[in-house]
Amino acid sequence: MKKMLVFAMLFVTGFCFGADPVEGFWVSVDEKTGKMTGGWEIYAIGDKLFGKVLSITGFPQDKKASKCKESYKGFPVPGKVNEMTVVGTPWLYNLTMNKPGAWSGGQVLDPDTGNLYKCKMTFRPQDGKKFMADTLEMRGEIGLGIGRSQYWRKSTREEALSLR
Repeated sequence: MKKMLVFAMLFVTGFCFGADPVEGFWVSVDEKTGKMTGGWEIYAIGDKLFGKVLSITGFPQDKKASKCKESYKGFPVPGKVNEMTVVGTPWLYNLTMNKPGAWSGGQVLDPDTGNLYKCKMTFRPQDGKKFMADTLEMRGEIGLGIGRSQYWRKSTREEALSLR
């Protein structure tokens, strides 16, 4: 009986503390204005990482990704991509873990332009110096390390859903 109780506690503890630090809710921030631009949910399915938009600022929440192509190789949702809404669609997909807090090898599709980039994500813990809050570095690259990073702030589900 004691062994069963210990096993059950270890099993539940694994679920409570097993999530990677990149998983959860984040807000993207415009690096020029400092304003929040969108709410995101980052989540794992099996050994792959995905990210979907939960809300966007300055646009209707039913805005379509009309500048995208009809399809992209490996896109995780069936259907015509250019008819999908920005909110609710996983624009970050198929990243694999390098080590806890660092993922790469996936794609990020910009729903505003239809441009597809290689994607890397790295968790940057709050350190009181460079990072005043838990931060997610989301990097899109066109190749050979050429690209740019955005820095997203850790958020709550409510905040990530509330941006308009």
